[in-house]
Amino acid sequence: TERDGRRLFNSAAVISNGKLIRFVDKTLLPEYDVFDDPRYFEPESDPNGIVEITGRDGEPCKLGVVVCEDFWNDKTFWRERLYEKDPTDIVIERGAELIVAINASPYNKGKIGLRCEMVSHRARANRVPIVFVNLVGGNDGIIFDGASLVADAEGDIILQAAAFEEFVETVELDIRRPDARGISGDETESIRRALVLGIRDYAAKNGFRTAVLGLSGGIDSALVAALACEAMGPENVLCVMMSSPFSSEGSIKDSEELVANLGCQSRIEPISDTFEVLLRQMGLDKPTRGGESLAAENMQSRIRGVILMAISNAEGRLVLSTGNKSELAVGYCTLYGDTNGGLAVLGHVLKTEVWQIARPITAQRASFSSEAQSASFSSSKRDKSRSLNREIIPQAIIDKKPSAELAPNQFDQDSLPPYELMDPVLRMYFEQKASPAEIIAAGNDAELVYSILNKVEHPANEFKRRQLPPTLIISMNAIGVGRRRPVTHKYRRSMSEPPV
Repeated sequence: TERDGRRLFNSAAVISNGKLIRFVDKTLLPEYDVFDDPRYFEPESDPNGIVEITGRDGEPCKLGVVVCEDFWNDKTFWRERLYEKDPTDIVIERGAELIVAINASPYNKGKIGLRCEMVSHRARANRVPIVFVNLVGGNDGIIFDGASLVADAEGDIILQAAAFEEFVETVELDIRRPDARGISGDETESIRRALVLGIRDYAAKNGFRTAVLGLSGGIDSALVAALACEAMGPENVLCVMMSSPFSSEGSIKDSEELVANLGCQSRIEPISDTFEVLLRQMGLDKPTRGGESLAAENMQSRIRGVILMAISNAEGRLVLSTGNKSELAVGYCTLYGDTNGGLAVLGHVLKTEVWQIARPITAQRASFSSEAQSASFSSSKRDKSRSLNREIIPQAIIDKKPSAELAPNQFDQDSLPPYELMDPVLRMYFEQKASPAEIIAAGNDAELVYSILNKVEHPANEFKRRQLPPTLIISMNAIGVGRRRPVTHKYRRSMSEPPV
């Protein structure tokens, strides 16, 4: 732009018969959650996305072109709106016969269905067909699911693209035949596919063909291993088993069984000797159950982090971090230890959701084809000709009581509330931006709510979260880019204060 203001517009290019007709500039610039448009772009002050084109039958057509947020401000659909102006209403009032909305709309839980409702409602209310196209692929932690769709003037969805893969198709707007083939009603399956796409694209776009992760025998690392094998091919995934003096026999056995089921590479790197040397050098006592041994406990995690990063440097592998959102939210993780890595796969997946995603994988008795999955960087097709007649994630891993195994007989619930009680609080706080009063009104214990939120908001835990690797996002108000908080503050919630 040559006028005052920022030098860039976020624009749609309208091209017909190989010729650029014009650009349509975006009007509404979001700066919430993961969006930061005003930092870079100048808004269009007078939205006029009407473009006249000639159809294949030679007849002229008034096309209404809108860019992403310009479509998401329908006063008849949203209870609360962020903007006074609605660019889509403007092009409809100016006679648009077909709306084309181009989007880079990130995946969140429930969002595919929400888009369908929004597009259908607007098409039906204004008696105008709508083509809603969406970006597909992963960029850093943000996952774009595609799932483009077309609604006719009756509001019926007449074309629904498959989610999490590229899609090209021609549609007749008067087809009068609903199409729901691309919609999965299974939210857990959608999350799994989003994570697979996120791993695959992050690795491919950043030049990684291989990955490495620490395999503990717990559910988090088991799920990350399974997702990585699906995304990159098992021959490209290395699982490193790094047992300590406190690793149980069950964890070692379960890890070996998982590796065999996945068909991925594995390596055993015990840390006991290194741990003993460092304990002596630092003058630290061995961890004991319930003892004051945090430095010695965290040392084990950091030794493992050093091993994984050394393998990454030596072999050019992407380190996949395996911590879940529940742990990261309340600081139950080790800085420069299990938070190490190039990509945090489960950083926005609550612990209870980890189990939900893993259970179908456990029940599904299929293996990942090496040939098919190594080609999965460029193709979504899958060769199912090879299979293993056994579960992928051993049931013992699903059933195991969560433990960091950094001290004798240590379990997560020694330090944390049960995940089935903690996760509903975290879900409401992060994803719904609920206040303590609203969380308590939903049936959660008041003392528990304040205890959890004070852990989340503690400066030390925000400090940890600031240093996480890029994290795959599957929900609103994501830790990090979608939720910005200062490290330095003195605020603590108290039950004696009004619960606002």
